[in-house]
Amino acid sequence: MNRKDYPADMSYFRLSLLAFLRESHPHLAVNEKFIKARTETALDVYEQAVKNGSNPIETIEQANEVLYRNLHFSKYDTLKNILWNEFVNEIPEENAPALAIKLLPECEAVFADYPLSDDFVYSPEYDLLYTELTGTIAIYLESYGI
Repeated sequence: MNRKDYPADMSYFRLSLLAFLRESHPHLAVNEKFIKARTETALDVYEQAVKNGSNPIETIEQANEVLYRNLHFSKYDTLKNILWNEFVNEIPEENAPALAIKLLPECEAVFADYPLSDDFVYSPEYDLLYTELTGTIAIYLESYGI
């Protein structure tokens, strides 16, 4: 078997990743190099799993593991959720996604102080990050408005 034997699988992984990125990592959804590399890596893992005799569910799970590695925690989703939860009276819900994108560079210094990982949201440090980001957003809104 070779790569051309799996064109539907390549499209599946690419479209699946792209939909996920648009939802949770919009800044990466335009990075074709990243998308291509992740898609090809997932397909390589998928092909190897098929060759090793894994069942269809296992092959997809193994491929998805590499496809979404280090993408489960989303800075964008975190900011969007803070806007929805903590600034509901100041920011209309429909404006939160665009504002979250705008806030990403403003909040990078805060994110840099934490060991972000796929399971970071389940760590005790997540609450500290959430609180610090809430303060950063409040200061930003006071300084620049909405």
